[in-house]
Amino acid sequence: MKPGIDVRRAASRFETSIDWLKSHHSFSFGGHYDPKNTHHGLLLVSNDDVIRAGTGFSTHPHRDMEIVTWVLEGELEHKDSAGHRGLLYPGLAQRMSAGTGIWHSEMNPSAEKDVRLVQMWVLPDTESVTPGYQQLDVNGELAKGGLVPVASGRGHHAAISIRQKEAALWAGRLKSGETVRVPDARHAHVYVARGAATLEGAGRLETGDAARLTAAGAPELTADDERGAEILIWETA
Repeated sequence: MKPGIDVRRAASRFETSIDWLKSHHSFSFGGHYDPKNTHHGLLLVSNDDVIRAGTGFSTHPHRDMEIVTWVLEGELEHKDSAGHRGLLYPGLAQRMSAGTGIWHSEMNPSAEKDVRLVQMWVLPDTESVTPGYQQLDVNGELAKGGLVPVASGRGHHAAISIRQKEAALWAGRLKSGETVRVPDARHAHVYVARGAATLEGAGRLETGDAARLTAAGAPELTADDERGAEILIWETA
């Protein structure tokens, strides 16, 4: 294993399993707590959730957090106390800035199909701002290949904005054998949402595996020759 790369296997994640939700947590979350596993850089939460048909998270509050949601399968309906509503689907990036405080619900509107999503929380660079919401379809950019900035505090083109100038989320639907480079950052969190990939200096990563990079440069990431890979990468200072 290359210095500065820490691989976390899917089977090692905390798991919450109840009748309507199965959630795998990359970091301490809710009743799951490990003082040695609370964040990587500015990324505090990365939850891979499956919400059963016709169920979901009823109205609940958040404060001073940048929350980005990425749907992998199915649809998710968002409603919040600031009057924002949205129907999230694969390839639609969504951000909610909790700021001074906001209440929202996240429900699976389908009566038959589960929804799978990854929800990620990043610390804001300014507290107590006015709550905000944004969503943007980036399917066209993803279809071009490579990594696409989908949520950024750095003004990236074709990305939703987050209130954290030291962070950006990249997504890629990599075709079989396609190779990209992980952004060179102080901290990078590589998550294999679907398929499999090989990370230079770390080896093979399967679905649900993550690699935490700390000043590790810009190693190559190559999608599986048969399955390809859907990748989510946070870079933070």
